[in-house]
Amino acid sequence: MTTPGSPPLRIVTVHGVGNGFGAGVTGTRREELRALKAAAWARPLADGLNVPTDRIDLDFAYYADKLLTAPAAQGEPSGDFLGDPLAQEMLAAWAQQLGVPDEVSQGHATVPLRALSSWVARRFDLAEGPLRVFLRMLFPEVATYLRAEDAPERTAAREAVAERIAKHRPRVVIAHSLGSVVAYEALHAHPDLQPDLFLTLGSPLALPRAVFERLVPAPRHSSHAPRGARLPGQTRWVNIADPGDPVAVPNRLGQHFEGIALDHTTVISRLFHFHHATNYLQSATTAATIAPYLGI
Repeated sequence: MTTPGSPPLRIVTVHGVGNGFGAGVTGTRREELRALKAAAWARPLADGLNVPTDRIDLDFAYYADKLLTAPAAQGEPSGDFLGDPLAQEMLAAWAQQLGVPDEVSQGHATVPLRALSSWVARRFDLAEGPLRVFLRMLFPEVATYLRAEDAPERTAAREAVAERIAKHRPRVVIAHSLGSVVAYEALHAHPDLQPDLFLTLGSPLALPRAVFERLVPAPRHSSHAPRGARLPGQTRWVNIADPGDPVAVPNRLGQHFEGIALDHTTVISRLFHFHHATNYLQSATTAATIAPYLGI
């Protein structure tokens, strides 16, 4: 049981795609929206843990506004392909990882979005329309962040996350989807920021050609296969991925990164919400991972 009078658990969450507040939101309004997001993420986490929300002191690391300035990612997608060439290249790499047949992916050189979303929806039993909308949002944001090691958008996003971790000094950092990529790089860029636990949810960190080889620090070559770097210090890294989450591919990060303590594959949701942060946050596996840090 939680010790009476014990302080709430300090947590920083790092969001994935689709969490932007919109262009031009600054100052007081930006902080109001951040607080609303923090409350929205704290509720399912507390529900999964079966504790009141005041047992959790959660801060929301917001970086989506840093990814709005890349010209190649601003244009509207054209036709059946993503408008950003790098985003389209990453989509093709993802299709190859999923095993999409050549007749669907045009030999993996280019991937028609409609054909791909139809194939993925059938394989993972998902709603095709929402999936296509999600893919149009996912890969342009990933491409904007990973376009170049020294891209100003990448640096700004990483530093925004590092700033919130430095300010809040959490015991736990929870990073979802693209947020796991940003947080992983932020913790490496600032090795003094060493939470007790780094929990990745629905992470694409190991996605070959699209994400893995583009990471900073770069994966290290070994006698078998390249391995991603372990986190600095003594931070414990746990990964959770729904086996039906096509964003988290490959879903076992421990096969590709050093220093992962536990690598869970567990069903989070059988509906389109397979990848939503809410379902990961309120899952029993997440609760079991966080509970020791609450003393329960």
